[in-house]
Amino acid sequence: MVLTAAERHRLKKLAYGHKTPHQARQRATIVLCWRPRGAHARVAARTRMHVDTVRTWRGRFAAGGLPPCPTAGSGRPPSFTPLQVAEVKALACQLPAESGTPLARGSGPEPAREVVARAIAPAMSASTVRR
Repeated sequence: MVLTAAERHRLKKLAYGHKTPHQARQRATIVLCWRPRGAHARVAARTRMHVDTVRTWRGRFAAGGLPPCPTAGSGRPPSFTPLQVAEVKALACQLPAESGTPLARGSGPEPAREVVARAIAPAMSASTVRR
């Protein structure tokens, strides 16, 4: 496998970039260490990774190039909309006297009950309101 100048440039940016995610940096380093007839064990020792990891990423790169890094879309979707979050923050910034509750009740499960009572969200725990 021969790397083009553009591929080598992109891989170097990934391998040496300060803001590159760790996994993407590892993958780019594995591919940059590619040598003709280079043993997987030698690259694994040089990069301090497992031989299977080196073999996997070399094969994937040879098959289809370097895959894009995972984006912010991966992971659990948010439970509340940005509008709901803003309304809860506005409610939390109000003085308890403005909503008719004593000052001593402004920081427990009462704000969570108030969020449900005002129909901001169907359900919300006290720990979520505190966060």
